[in-house]
Amino acid sequence: MHALARRALNVCALPDDLGAVTFRDAATEDPAAAGVDPAVAEALWRSVEALYRTGVHPGIQLSLRHRGLPILHRAIGHARGNGPGDSAETARVPMTTETPICYFSASKAVTALLMHRLSEQGLVNLTDPVSYYCPEFGRRGKRTITVHQILSHRGGIPAIPKDTPIEVLWDRDEVWRILCQARPVAVDGGKVAYHAITGGFVLQRVLEKVTGDSIEAYLDRYLRKPMGMRWFTYGVEPAHLDDLALNYATGPTPPFPVSWIVRRALGGDIRTVEAVTNDPRFQEAVIPAGNLCGTAEEMGRFFQMMLNGGVWNGRRICSEMTVRRAVQQFGSLQLDRTMLVPMRFSAGMMLGGNPVGLWGPRSRHAFGHIGLINKLCWADPARDISVSLLTTGLPLVAHHLPALVRFVYDVCQAFPLLPEQERPLAVG
Repeated sequence: MHALARRALNVCALPDDLGAVTFRDAATEDPAAAGVDPAVAEALWRSVEALYRTGVHPGIQLSLRHRGLPILHRAIGHARGNGPGDSAETARVPMTTETPICYFSASKAVTALLMHRLSEQGLVNLTDPVSYYCPEFGRRGKRTITVHQILSHRGGIPAIPKDTPIEVLWDRDEVWRILCQARPVAVDGGKVAYHAITGGFVLQRVLEKVTGDSIEAYLDRYLRKPMGMRWFTYGVEPAHLDDLALNYATGPTPPFPVSWIVRRALGGDIRTVEAVTNDPRFQEAVIPAGNLCGTAEEMGRFFQMMLNGGVWNGRRICSEMTVRRAVQQFGSLQLDRTMLVPMRFSAGMMLGGNPVGLWGPRSRHAFGHIGLINKLCWADPARDISVSLLTTGLPLVAHHLPALVRFVYDVCQAFPLLPEQERPLAVG
């Protein structure tokens, strides 16, 4: 791509030979064992390459499983050093399948399952008001808002007040004080308004109140360690900051109304989001709705565990009923008042739809979560697949969208719907 075109589109430099920047974990890829033609797997990787060629994602990771077996486990590009503003002298760090990446809002799916596991343990009733566990939250009309409403984006506190300093995000006590003082936009649970950041802090406070421990320790004890994850933590330890992939605001500056929606949901423009998410204070903080970090394979492992009915490598992580409750649709398809698009939610997951939905055509049974539009993590019991596509660019309305949509479509076409008796998890 010509230098002038790169500057105009605000994209990274692309090599002529994509193989030079491709990392393949060949030891774990075995499409034939899952009954998949290797040519089909390569065609799906070409779909990822097409997304990379748009230049909006300096680095990409993909993990894809079918019937519980790894089909693709690859990375392409760079973790650091090849952003649109980086010079030719900037050191470039290759992206590998072991590079940790911030999942952003895909973190919500994991935090939600922790809450459902609390319910399984009898420590929380999700239909109880938050104020039952944390009385101070009930101020200013929030007394009846339930834990379930927070999980399903119906809690009436979709955003932190506009004048809140960004530093509040890594101050647990101050952000909690602000949320307790907040006045809700609604309390009846009848309206969907995506809680980009706020809901995670509320769930964290409830979890820590009933367990007497931190959310990091709970995640570690009941999910991360039992599943053998290397990363999969809220933020990263200071010693590993240089291992974490950087985020890059790429693509043209978003026009109105997209820019307005971004500010409304995230409290700043996309360049502010880039600066904040690359700030060590954010990277080391615990932000349950937005800064879980790990690899594509680890998030794919998480969704595969859910497809397995709560089991990973023969070890039970949670009950099958807990998984079913986490993915059960709550309410009908509604216009989300934050993102201004129609959405189907469970208590923690973004759901697919028929004839077409977020997770592709005929994806009614699929569940997962996106992260800042460009990270796609989901499972589809009707196709017996778990997919995790992680990217490091932060483009919004840009020329990459057809390639991103095409990838989801290609995955759905590669794995036709299975007969009901062959599906790993029956979802209504």
